[in-house]
Amino acid sequence: MDENEEIDLESLVGQHKLSGVDEYAAKFQTYGSHFEDCQCIRFVLDDKTYIAIEDPDDGYRSRMEKLILTDEKITNPFPPIDVVVLWRTQSAYNNDCEILDFIDAKNGKRVLEIGTDNTDDYYPSFVASFAPENMSINEGRG
Repeated sequence: MDENEEIDLESLVGQHKLSGVDEYAAKFQTYGSHFEDCQCIRFVLDDKTYIAIEDPDDGYRSRMEKLILTDEKITNPFPPIDVVVLWRTQSAYNNDCEILDFIDAKNGKRVLEIGTDNTDDYYPSFVASFAPENMSINEGRG
C-alpha cells in the first residue's frame, strides 16, 4: 500500500493488534485556496498507521471524509492489544451508519469507533471515539 492511499473501512474487519491511538485537528484544503480545520484520529493496527479524517461540510453536519494509510508517527503508542474489528450499519438510535467498532478481544469492551453516523439522513456526524479506560491493559488502574 502507498502512503496516503485511501482505505476501504470494511477491509479492516477481523482480528488485529491495536497499538496506538491519538486525536488531533488539522487544516485540510477543501476547495481552491480554502482550508478548514478537520478532526482526525490516527491509530496503529498491525503495525500500520491509519488516519480517519473528518469532512466538516458545515457547522452542523460532518462525516468521515476518508481513511488513509500514512507514515506519520503516533503520539500515543501503547503495548499491542488484541482487537476484533466489527462493521456496524445501524446505530443505537436505529439510524443508518458506517462505523468500525474495535472491541478488546480479552474483555469484550469497545475501545475505538470510527466512521459516520447518520441522524435522520440530514445530520451525518463524524464518529471518532477512543475509550482507553475500556482496554484490558488498563483494568484495575485508577
